[in-house]
Amino acid sequence: MHPVLDDLITLLGLERIEENIFRGESRDIGSPQVFGGQVLGQALSAAQRTVEGRVAHSLHAYFLRRGDMAAPIIYEVDRARDGGSFSNRRVVAIQHGRPILNMAASFQTPEDGLSHQAQMPDVPAPEGLKDLTHLAADKLDKIPVKLRRFMTDQRPFDFRPVEQSNFDEPKKRPPEKHVWIRAVDRMPDDNALHQNLLAYVSDFELLATSTLPHALPFTRGNVFLASLDHALWFHREFRMDEWLLYSMESPNASGARGFTRGQFFRQDGTMVASTTQEGLVRVLDPSKIRERSDPRKQV
Repeated sequence: MHPVLDDLITLLGLERIEENIFRGESRDIGSPQVFGGQVLGQALSAAQRTVEGRVAHSLHAYFLRRGDMAAPIIYEVDRARDGGSFSNRRVVAIQHGRPILNMAASFQTPEDGLSHQAQMPDVPAPEGLKDLTHLAADKLDKIPVKLRRFMTDQRPFDFRPVEQSNFDEPKKRPPEKHVWIRAVDRMPDDNALHQNLLAYVSDFELLATSTLPHALPFTRGNVFLASLDHALWFHREFRMDEWLLYSMESPNASGARGFTRGQFFRQDGTMVASTTQEGLVRVLDPSKIRERSDPRKQV
């Protein structure tokens, strides 16, 4: 397996240190704090380790504090309920003695029922699109170092955006975005693992969709984005090593918050998951940028 993908799978696997208690590490992917998708994927992994014979169908999470990449994250799972068909788990992610994320996840014994879905957007296929890392060389020197690393480092997924972005001189455009996503190598036939990885990637690009009508120049380093809450529903089975279209839209931004929605489709048009998120969107005064570099400071 590709080493970068293998490392992510190991990262999401967690270490069991006690009954219902797990420990995870972090990776610096170029974001100013621990990537929210990592904490989300690890929290779901912790909950899955306490459930047998049932599949996650939804999760709802609140990001409470910025994660510190230099410290481990402890995940405590509360086995809230095991009913006839559904199980519910509550997970708290803890660093430095304080919670950084609260999550509730629900699991269901698989069963048949009614079925319908939204139609997949009509967009170009991924085969003819460029990966996000293929930026024009003359643009890289205008991008802050952290963002440049995020854009150019080897990653466990191919991201092929349908719409082209101009990070240096953006233009106002509708709050809609479409990105094809696929793991860089084949993966085991483990449904729980594929769900963990989708939870991980569901935090990519989503909140930034709310900034598109405002043409914010991210190259200046003064745009601050932070996930506040995140919900995810799994509708049908899928594989992260096959192309998924992530279709995103932002119906509202107000009060220094952006609200976004997303849908995941297999390449054959099958809808497999839905997500929503609200996050903090601030255009900072340059004097306050350094102040926010401390991961222990609360949003």
